[in-house]
Order: sequence, then structure tokens, then C-alpha cells
Amino acid sequence: MEIERKYLITCPPKGYETHPSSLIEQAYLCTQPVIRIRKEDDQYYLTYKGKGLLAREEHNLPLTKDAYLHLLPKADGIVLTKRRYRIPLPGSSLVAELDIFFGEYQGLMLAEVEFPSVEDAENFTPPAWFGRDVTFSGEYQNSKLSAGK
Repeated sequence: MEIERKYLITCPPKGYETHPSSLIEQAYLCTQPVIRIRKEDDQYYLTYKGKGLLAREEHNLPLTKDAYLHLLPKADGIVLTKRRYRIPLPGSSLVAELDIFFGEYQGLMLAEVEFPSVEDAENFTPPAWFGRDVTFSGEYQNSKLSAGK
């Protein structure tokens, strides 16, 4: 189960570039249900995601590079590319995943925070650098972004 909140970011925190990061490329074979392929640095995954905005089922399966490259041309829409920074949130065990997009969505910045429970997610107070909460709008789900502007 994935439980997360998502925020639109207009000004990332100072020094965000110093945090661990990964280069991500992902594409969608299907958006209902969500079936995604992802390259994260030198790791490859196929992911199934169930319905939902705050909480939803999620399963990740490892892929080989060859399998990823075989599936990539079969993807629909835009292949999303982004750098993901993992920024610990002070005073908690939570981590903000700050995604800075390239390509079609150059300049778009989103932050996601995953939680151990729905209650924790509902009671979360975001740091000052977080912008508008877009969790429940669905407009910034990566599967929707892949369909185009």
C-alpha cells in the first residue's frame, strides 16, 4: 500500500542539490489501471498501481535493462524524465522526494511524502517550502502528466 501526499513546489529549499538524488525515466503502458515502467539510475522496474489518490495498492517488480528497453516503445504518451532528491524532513522520520522535471515538463517541481498510515498522512503539516497540496486533485499524477498537457 502506498500512502502519500503530493505538493506543487515553486521554490525548493536552499541546498536541495546537496541531498542524495536519482535520475528517473518512466513511461506508462496503461493508465487504468496504472502500469508503469521506470529506469532509476541503473535499476529497472515494472509497477502496478491501483485506484486512489491518498492511498492505493502498489506493486513493484524488477526488470532487466533489456526488458525495459523492449517495453519502452510500447508506452503511451510522454516519457517523463526527472531528477528526484531525497530530503529528510526535520523533526520526523519522513523524507520529501523532490522531483524536478526535464523535457516536456521542464521546470515543474513536485514533492511527495510517503506515510506509514492514512492517519499520519491526514495529520501531516508540510514545511514552509511546500506549495499547494495537489494530492486530491489528481492533476499532477505522473500517469496523467504522461498523457500530455
